[in-house]
Amino acid sequence: MIFLTIDRIPDPPRALLEGPQPDPRTLDAHHGLCADLPALSCLETGGLTGDAPLPLPLRVAAWNLERCLFPEASALALQGADVVLLSEMDVGMARTAQRHTPVEIGRKLGMAHAFGVEFVELGLGSETERSFCLDDFNTRGFHGNAVLAKAPLICPFLLRLPGQGRWYLDAGQPRLGGRIAVGARIETSAGPIVFVSTHLESACEADHRAAQMQALIGALDIAFPGLPVLIGGDLNTGNHTGGDWRAEPLFEIAAAAGFTRHGGPEDQPTTRPSLITRFPEREMKLDWFLARGLTLGDTYIRPSLDAAGRPLSDHERIETTVLGVVPAML
Repeated sequence: MIFLTIDRIPDPPRALLEGPQPDPRTLDAHHGLCADLPALSCLETGGLTGDAPLPLPLRVAAWNLERCLFPEASALALQGADVVLLSEMDVGMARTAQRHTPVEIGRKLGMAHAFGVEFVELGLGSETERSFCLDDFNTRGFHGNAVLAKAPLICPFLLRLPGQGRWYLDAGQPRLGGRIAVGARIETSAGPIVFVSTHLESACEADHRAAQMQALIGALDIAFPGLPVLIGGDLNTGNHTGGDWRAEPLFEIAAAAGFTRHGGPEDQPTTRPSLITRFPEREMKLDWFLARGLTLGDTYIRPSLDAAGRPLSDHERIETTVLGVVPAML
């Protein structure tokens, strides 16, 4: 678990973003390049909030924003949330006008933020994503997760999950890095709660996601023993299992560690067609909350549409309410 926080994540070398890559691409090359990237070993924090603990009940949203093409409209959709767990957020990417999308949403909502780099992108993205580019280069090439809150983020952290470097080997969307979790402790009127934004791997079998969940829970147990935890995000459940989220062993691992599953109606998917994913192969249920030591209200699946009906993401937003803390966890 990485606790190094800075005001601005160091940019990758221009030669890395614009130069030729080793041919053939190998896992050894991937690991060597990652080892030389400080951007993968730190966490960016910033934003201004009040100092008071968040009162319960508090509203939490988790959302895979699929690059975040529209920060202003996305922030408007998130109004009323006290804590926001985001994934697939661009920073310095041509497809999103080189914007720092977590910072822009945080400013609109009056929230503090912690952002970690999941991938350093070595290209402009898919063919569809390139259609949104006004530049033919990325200024920073970052893509990652963020936690935003209307209270200070205490002990923010980045955890790099077990990975296989598959996205570097993908000729279409070459990337350095791998899936992550970003989180922080937040003071509430019922005591501290650890909030975690995570994004598990899609390009793998279910057992690999199970290993990622095991690593995440193990790291939380070491860093925040006894504290209540809410994990939220795109767990990619159903990929390579025929779309069946029930076939994912990660839920058994989480349950054995004391976590309860919250995803809204079990037959309601959390994916939709979007401006980037225009023709999805199937509807899937990918997005979840996992809670330990907390009493939650109902979980809702909110449509990812702006006021004009424009899709903001290929994932719906999920929302829940933290009602209380289980006394045994205090």
